[in-house]
Amino acid sequence: MYIDFNEITDTARLWVYQANRTLTDAEVQQIDAALRPALSGWAAHGEPLLAAAQVVANRFVVIAVDEGHHLPSGCSIDSSVGFLRQISATLSQQGEAIDFFDRSAAYLDSEKQIQTVTLPNIKAAVADGRLTPETLVVNTLVNTKATFLADWLVPAQTTWLKRYFIPKTVSV
Repeated sequence: MYIDFNEITDTARLWVYQANRTLTDAEVQQIDAALRPALSGWAAHGEPLLAAAQVVANRFVVIAVDEGHHLPSGCSIDSSVGFLRQISATLSQQGEAIDFFDRSAAYLDSEKQIQTVTLPNIKAAVADGRLTPETLVVNTLVNTKATFLADWLVPAQTTWLKRYFIPKTVSV
């Protein structure tokens, strides 16, 4: 059963799928139109799941399920991945390819726009100042709606990226 994202409980389990590029407003509308019926029929072992979804910043598809209503199963989670693969294939046929399984580091630039840096280029992004310990990065590891609402954007120094920042030593 599909409900509006604002109505799903804060304890709902959540998955974030990151697109490899910024989505157009038309693509966001198509994604929403495709997810509503898919999630309306989403079930685990024949039991309907109470689910919601939204596209954030024209880049991230967030899917949530109320585990208090019914627990998703491994197969139902796999089917949600299938939903995204199908939507990706459909949209890619209409224009530029879309991959919802991008693992680049996403962050806000100085103009508050989402940018990404691929894993092999993180050291260079730190060296040239695009990524600093204070840079707000998108926390795609959030796993409940509450953590999504509280910790969607976090300083890079509080994430797995912290290993790329060399601590400054003070000379005496």
